[in-house]
This record gives sequence, structure tokens and C-alpha cells, in this order.
Amino acid sequence: PDPEVEKMLEEVRAKLGIKGRAISDEEILERMVYPMINEGARILAEGVASRPSDIDVVWIYGYGWPIYRGGPMFYADQVGLKHIADRLAFYAKETNDPSLEPAPLLKKLADEGKTFASLAAPNKAA
Repeated sequence: PDPEVEKMLEEVRAKLGIKGRAISDEEILERMVYPMINEGARILAEGVASRPSDIDVVWIYGYGWPIYRGGPMFYADQVGLKHIADRLAFYAKETNDPSLEPAPLLKKLADEGKTFASLAAPNKAA
């Protein structure tokens, strides 16, 4: 890191009473991606998107999400919804940020051991 930037960071930390710490790549990924997944769960619950894959398509083709990751909702299923819900709850408590609390749909699916893909299961015609 640039020495001037380091100095500025130290000054801000001292002013705010914050102690610096190493942040892992995994934590950065969780803090950046898991809130997007959480918002995706809210969008599904509100009916703004019909299927998890609708959200994935928007992220892949609209925002350049890596296609090999399949989109955030597909990625969430690969990581595990329980893990994501647990980590979001941890960050919500750690930061006192209620927006990081797991969305009700995410929590429900995680508690039931289901995936977002299970929401897109075709309905059987009578």
C-alpha cells in the first residue's frame, strides 16, 4: 500500500478509535456478495422477480457477474443458504446494521435446508 494512504488511514483510525486489522479475501467476498444475495431474496419475496434465475440473468448480462459463477442466486445455492444466513446475521450484529439481517425468505429456505433453485421447480399440471 501507498505510504501516504497508510498514514491517512492511521489518522482516521486514531480519530475514530478504530484498531486496524487484517481482512481476509473471504470476509471481503462475504461482505460484498452476501448482501446482494439477501436483497435478491427480498426481490423474490416481493414478486419483483419470478424466479431466482431472473436475478442471475440480470447480474450476468447487466452487470458482468462472472458467467462461470452462474449469478448470485446460483452462487448462493453452491455456498449454502444456511452459511449465508448465518454470516449475514453475524455481520448484522457486529455492525449493528439491521439491513444485513437475513431476509425472511432466505432464513426460511436456510432453516428448511432448501435452495433458491427449489423455488423455480415447475408446478405439476392437474
